[in-house]
Formats: sequence, structure tokens, C-alpha cells
Amino acid sequence: MTDQTIKPWAEENAPDSLYVPEYIEDIAQEVLAFYDFNVHQMTVMATKDKKGGAIWKIETDQGPFSLKLLHRRPTHSKFSLGAQEYLVKEQKAKVPAIIKTIDGENYVEMCGKIWFVAKWIETLQPLPEDLEGTKILCHALGEFHKLSHGYVPPADAEHISRLHRWPRTYERIEKKLGWFRNIAIAYSDMPASSTILSAVDMFENQTREARVRLENSPYNKILAKGTKEAGLVHQDYGWSNAQLAEDGMYVIDLDGVSYDITIRDLRKLIIDRMHYLKKWDIDWIRAMIQAYDQANPISDEVYEMLLIDLSLPNLFYKELKFIVYSPTTFMTEKLDEELQLIIELDKQKWPVLEELASDRKGGKTVT
Repeated sequence: MTDQTIKPWAEENAPDSLYVPEYIEDIAQEVLAFYDFNVHQMTVMATKDKKGGAIWKIETDQGPFSLKLLHRRPTHSKFSLGAQEYLVKEQKAKVPAIIKTIDGENYVEMCGKIWFVAKWIETLQPLPEDLEGTKILCHALGEFHKLSHGYVPPADAEHISRLHRWPRTYERIEKKLGWFRNIAIAYSDMPASSTILSAVDMFENQTREARVRLENSPYNKILAKGTKEAGLVHQDYGWSNAQLAEDGMYVIDLDGVSYDITIRDLRKLIIDRMHYLKKWDIDWIRAMIQAYDQANPISDEVYEMLLIDLSLPNLFYKELKFIVYSPTTFMTEKLDEELQLIIELDKQKWPVLEELASDRKGGKTVT
């Protein structure tokens, strides 16, 4: 068995995005020897070359499977694999089933990483990105969250939780908005500089107000219920990771699951759709919330958390967070155009949040 340590390979001048170093392909062959099937063909389907991860589709004498090299710490990966097994075995969720090794294990730990094999769902197709497709996606998300309740990780896994991190996240956003201001001042000749400076004070105030609302929200009450009640967030849920098969909607790529207030996945979807539509559409958002709520009823407390999280300048922060690495690379005319769109979108957001707040009897008005 090789004792080589797997490292990211993004700096190897890869010929294409599906490049995997030969030594990792060799390790993959060693991993497959732990399984009771014969492999006829292996095809790289995706890589995370900056982190050291990859996915292969493998054709075997027992049908198609996926082989995944997980880039996270082994103890972290054991948390997500435990969740995947729990969802399939205990909850009968539509999540790809893990294929056991010859020794009955869920994974192979080799060269400092976790490898595992799962069922390959041949008939998966992405949903259309229209309203009906979005509603199906939101309903499937609600089902996933509901079924994730009660998960207890294996004893040798990390306890991966973002439940207690909301205040820190809000503080970090506020802090980095200050960094963005300083960078825009320092690089005042860059195309996006004046647009950043025209809006950063406003977005900083919004973040500060969101922090105050969080402090006075049901957040601590929700925390007191514990991780088993909170459920698991996917963290990367969308059209690529939730697809329709012949027997229903499947949620795939669970590598990043974590305990959290699960409504955060829905918040990210809503933000994504409003950005896609280039407008804040109250009817579209209501349809998304209703579709989710049908599968996983949203309590008044969790609904309030959704509104608070939506009040953050999520799009502005997401677009700007990379400028700290190389201002001259990212503060381009293209970024400037995108930021101007985001600023216009923000003007539409607040009346919509007011309406969403009024949809719940006794809901607090968003200001």
C-alpha cells in the first residue's frame, strides 16, 4: 500500500478541468481492491483540484457506481458518510446508497483521505430552472431536511455544526465590508472602486441591523433544542445536487452537510433565484416557501430566522469577498456592472421582505 499523502493539484498546469494526477489514479486502483466487484472502466466526472478531491464513474460487473475521493479531513468526511448512511438506511431517503467494502465498511481510508463507493443513479436529470422546477427543488429540500432530523454521527467522526456560528458569521460579514471599503480606497483607480464606496456604508448598516435582530430573535431558543432537532443543511443545494430520476428526486453530493438551522439552505436558494431573475419577485418567493413548507412545515421561529438571514447583503458580500486576494484581478468593469445590478436589486428587496413578514400572523415587520 502506498504511503503517499494526497495533496491538491491545482498548480500542476493541468491540461483540462478533469485532470487527476497519475499517482492518485494509482491509489484509486488500490482502493478498489477493497471491493467485491470487477471494474471495467473508470471515467473522471469532476474534480476539486484546489482541495484534492475527485469523482469517478466506474463501470463494474455489478452495475455503475461512483468512486469519490473526499478532500476534507477524514474525521469530517466520516460525519457526512454517517449522515448519508442514516438517510438511506434509517429514513429511506432518496440519496445514493453507499456500497460496502469486502469487510463491510462504508469507506476506505488511504493516504490521509477517505474514499467511498456509492450507487450511480443513471436516470438523473436536472430540473428546468423555471418556477415549476424551482418549486419541485424546494419541496425536495424540505423533505431532505425533515428526514435528516435525528442523525447521530459515528463515534469516530467530528461533530460538524454551524448552529452556533450565526453571530460570528454576521460579525465576519460586517468586518469584511470594512475591509472592502479600505481596499476600494486604496485602489481608487480600479473600475469597481467608486461603486463599492457608494454602497458599502449602506450594506454595513444593514449587516449591523441584522446582528441586532439576531440578538433579539428566537435564535437561542432554537439552539436550546439541540442538533438532533435542528437537522442537517446541505450547504451546496441546487440544480446540480438535486436531480430528478425515474423514481423521484435525489439529493446527491452530501460531502458538506452540517448541523444548522436548515432554513439557511432555502435562503441561499431564494437569493440565487432573485439574482437569476434580476428582480425580487414576491410571488416566486412565496411559491418557493410554500413548496418547502408542504414537505417540512416552517415554524414561526424558523420563519423569522429566514427573514433575518435574507436581510443580510448576501449578494454584495458574495461578489466582493474575493477582492481581498487580488484587488487588481477582481475589481474589473465586469464586477462594477454586477455590483450596480446588486445595488438596484437591494432596493427591491425591502418591500418584499415587508410582505413576507406580513404573511405570518403576528410576524415582526422587517425594517
